[in-house]
Amino acid sequence: MAASFSFVKKVAPKSIDAMAIAEVVDRIETLNQGIAKFWSKSDGWAPVVAAGLLGKSRLDWQASLSGSLRLWMREPSNALTPAELILAWANLGSLVEGTIKTLLSVWYETYKADIDNLKKANAYDNAKQMAHAPDGLGLEKLRNYCKTKELLGAEGDALVELVQQRRNAIHAFKDRPIGDGIEFQKAVRSYLALLRTINGRLPYPDAMYEPHEH
Repeated sequence: MAASFSFVKKVAPKSIDAMAIAEVVDRIETLNQGIAKFWSKSDGWAPVVAAGLLGKSRLDWQASLSGSLRLWMREPSNALTPAELILAWANLGSLVEGTIKTLLSVWYETYKADIDNLKKANAYDNAKQMAHAPDGLGLEKLRNYCKTKELLGAEGDALVELVQQRRNAIHAFKDRPIGDGIEFQKAVRSYLALLRTINGRLPYPDAMYEPHEH
């Protein structure tokens, strides 16, 4: 698999802003189902170590977590209770984290050789002289690495930072900002954009295997 993180982004099939939020969630779920179906059994296509990382990951949970976004959709969008909103951000945070881990696991050979940027992101084990596996990284290190490497673009970086801040409320007893339902739905739309970008950078044998939104 001779390529790098610099794959050209593919043209989005439909404007996300033009969709109802229910359609956005449908498309997220469909894409993550397709990614799970192919990459959880990528032996013979992905390098051995990458295939091993992906094979033991729970990409099926990514698909399930995508469907659970429907639990947090309200009309009006601000009808979520604080508890629901905290759980909604945790749901979205898990999806964002899992999607980034999928990208880095697929490109594990490229990732593990990127020593300088790994060290900048504190994702390198100096004692063992090796990269930390993507599946063991928290969102902070994932965010730092992606930002250093410029993998997600400005909008992707902003989404990861926002979701990280909001979902941390689930761990805190003290007051933390949790935004509102309007902000959450906007973040879900941004996640579909991020998911499209990352899926467009995953190499597939041909179009027959590539996940699509329909």
